[in-house]
Amino acid sequence: MVQIDILRHGECEGGEIFRGSTDVALTTAGWAQMQRAVDSHGAGTWQGIVSSPLQRCRRFAEEQARVLGLPLRVDEDWRELNFGDWEGQERADLLARDPAAVESFYRDPVGSPAPGGESVVQMQARVAAAFARCLSMSRDERVLLVAHGGVIRALLALVLGMELKRIFTLDVPYACLSGIEHLEERGISRLIYHNPHAF
Repeated sequence: MVQIDILRHGECEGGEIFRGSTDVALTTAGWAQMQRAVDSHGAGTWQGIVSSPLQRCRRFAEEQARVLGLPLRVDEDWRELNFGDWEGQERADLLARDPAAVESFYRDPVGSPAPGGESVVQMQARVAAAFARCLSMSRDERVLLVAHGGVIRALLALVLGMELKRIFTLDVPYACLSGIEHLEERGISRLIYHNPHAF
């Protein structure tokens, strides 16, 4: 059995923007959010850490690997969705200029992708490949995965068999924790918890 505890990054510099592939740092508050989540979840039980290459995930993962004495694997395919023409733009400004496009994206990101951006279908395909690699390299282990909101939604949709266009019905706030258990003998993965500290 493999258990993957999935941690979303915390609050980032730059405000509420479409940051996707924009490589921004965590705020001090964002780092503290992630540390609280890790501290409350029994960090001593992990045998390894996997991370997105973007610094809002990678730097925290590097520090946890150093402090806990764990191996770290950085996998390019865990990076966030690229928002194309929307990259770096304030959500509120874009919503004011083109509300129909933004609302359509959140209602159905498969049918209404961000202009010039990566499709969520492409993103989920690379997430599925990264997930398969993580399982194959983590046999009988419990690992921490540090990733992004869109990526986590795509992974949970994959595990739950959800329609991809419904991924924004999943609430994945900053420093959210989710847990997936993979039962190799039964050939299934299942969600065992999601954002327990919200309650």
